[in-house]
Amino acid sequence: MENAIELEGVEKRFGAKVAVDGLSLEVPRGCIYGFLGPNGAGKTTTLRMIIGIFHPDAGRVSVLGQSDPASVKERIGYLPEERGLYEKMRVRDLMTYFGQLKGMEAGLARKRASELLQRYGLGESADKKCQALSKGMAQKAQILATLIHEPELIILDEPFSGLDPLNRDLMRDLILQLKREGRSVIFSTHIMEQAEQICDRVLLIDDGRKILDGELSAVRSSAGEEIRLDYDGDGDFLHDLPGVARVNDSGKQA
Repeated sequence: MENAIELEGVEKRFGAKVAVDGLSLEVPRGCIYGFLGPNGAGKTTTLRMIIGIFHPDAGRVSVLGQSDPASVKERIGYLPEERGLYEKMRVRDLMTYFGQLKGMEAGLARKRASELLQRYGLGESADKKCQALSKGMAQKAQILATLIHEPELIILDEPFSGLDPLNRDLMRDLILQLKREGRSVIFSTHIMEQAEQICDRVLLIDDGRKILDGELSAVRSSAGEEIRLDYDGDGDFLHDLPGVARVNDSGKQA
């Protein structure tokens, strides 16, 4: 079975800044794949090359077997890091509109919107204006709009950002359900715990470079465990403690 995504030696620069540096990876179909790294590591830039918003300066990108992501855009669902809804539109109308943008007939898109809203607890909000939704409900509505055309590949940029614990659990369950349906899911996060809960495979990326990638269990054992502590006052005693790898006195971190 072909991979959902293949990157080979991909590079992206913005002026003198190298945002992605020689990145290669494979995302098997039907898996949940996590992009894990700190803010500014290159996660979002990589996702945007995968969906065709950015074009790589070097290297090869293959998405669903095609070298041009634009040719398969109707088979992809994308939730950007920047959230936003048309506040004056009603929720069901908004989702219908997004479905039409992906090539769906209006009646089918509206039917699918109603089904999704009911299934994921937003049925009573279907005819509310988006501006009336809570932050968690608005984010859920935007994610459902991403799924309305039943894409094969779903790309979620920081999907857990800003969610309370209840909605984080709902998001996790939704991603797991997408896998059960045979979809391929990529999501980015800077929190290891989120990746550990649901990912089959992960990429660790920092400063645009791949640190590790592979099955979660293998990556975890290769990476080991590091705990960072912030401290106040004189930290000289920390240098002599067993297990302390480094101390940053200026930043008050160990």
